Amino acid sequence: MKVLVIGKGGREHALCWRLRQSSSVERIFCASGNPGITQSAHLVPLEPTNITGLAEFAEAQQIDLTVVGPEDPLALGIVDEFERRGLTIFGPSKVAAQLEASKSFAKSVMKEAGVPTAASAVFDDADQARRFVRNHHGALVVKADGLALGKGVVLCADAESALAAIDDAMERKLFGAAGERIVIEERLSGEEVSFFALCDGDSAVPVGLVQDHKTAFDGDRGPNTGGMGAYSPLPQFGTGLEPRIMREVVAPTLAAMRARGTPFRGVLFVGLMINGERLNVLEFNVRFGDPECEALMMRFESDLAGLLLGVAQGDVARSYVKLSPESVVAVVLASGGYPGNYRKGIAIRGLESAEAIDGVRVFHSGTAISDGRLVTNGGRVMVVCARARNLARAAAKAYRAADLIEFDGKHLRRDIGLKALHGAQPGATSEPPAEQDG
Repeated sequence: MKVLVIGKGGREHALCWRLRQSSSVERIFCASGNPGITQSAHLVPLEPTNITGLAEFAEAQQIDLTVVGPEDPLALGIVDEFERRGLTIFGPSKVAAQLEASKSFAKSVMKEAGVPTAASAVFDDADQARRFVRNHHGALVVKADGLALGKGVVLCADAESALAAIDDAMERKLFGAAGERIVIEERLSGEEVSFFALCDGDSAVPVGLVQDHKTAFDGDRGPNTGGMGAYSPLPQFGTGLEPRIMREVVAPTLAAMRARGTPFRGVLFVGLMINGERLNVLEFNVRFGDPECEALMMRFESDLAGLLLGVAQGDVARSYVKLSPESVVAVVLASGGYPGNYRKGIAIRGLESAEAIDGVRVFHSGTAISDGRLVTNGGRVMVVCARARNLARAAAKAYRAADLIEFDGKHLRRDIGLKALHGAQPGATSEPPAEQDG
């Protein structure tokens, strides 16, 4: 089959790389892609939000399956347009994509479904939001209701920081239109995890658990980013967690969406807070995470193309996702200053040496070619992934490869996976273990 992947980051690089290994895939196109993706797919100079252009391309090329990576085209209704034209596409409809595009919508679905989640309130008026904060005791989370590139969530230890977050979103318009409405909820404690399930509107199959590292600096400090690293599997949780999430979260959510007349089809990304036996949903996303996707694709041993096609055609019930039991650690290399202001066009060196390490693969996120050289072109530049028989070896290998890649201002977290390795609590920092032979 011919496949079109939409997007241009590390997630899409990982999807193209894994799809290339499906025996049923004849040719892969990626719009708009990046220099790393050229190893697996033909790049198409169309932006992911150019829905009409992408649909016309898919028709002209007789694309058998389109896979949407980022959230923006889903929220804009790309699935609706493709299906209107009779094209097969993996992802939810515009209405179903509101599970990510509107946090207030997601909260209402969770309530209808009986899904465990933090108590919350929704505000369109800044003064009402401020009054709520002043009358509340305890830590809060202030969230921009709309899409904010993973940066619209502010963890607030006290009323002062919550009031500042309200001002940033609703007065200073830090998140643009996404912050015109906000959700304020109680701040939960525990470990955050990401869970993914492939859903065909009626049934679902689990893909796996990953732990992301959202903040910019070691010890879970600093501002939120799109993600600074991830690892999978999660040895600190027992085998009963995945079926529990399927039973308590995924199944009732799918039922609630069907009852609304807006069945959910695609990948459901469930962000969770786990504290002992207590489980709460923090958010829903409607696409693979980044860098969670890179970690999962390194472990993936099923036919990805066949699975995604089954979901798109409404038949995933007989599918099964097989993941390697080995561990993967994914480390993001970011530009200095990210998630704030950062420079572009900085030469990148050492990529070949890093990828020469057995079990290592580097996925491009924000790169470009300038005057024949590979240069930085985004806040998150690359995701260095390493697979090994246990988490400690995978972490050591990933950091050895990451240190071989050089560009001025390179920034990375040094504690990816340490919560599982050493039981580190938020606020603790240390170096990953040294890689050992054997």
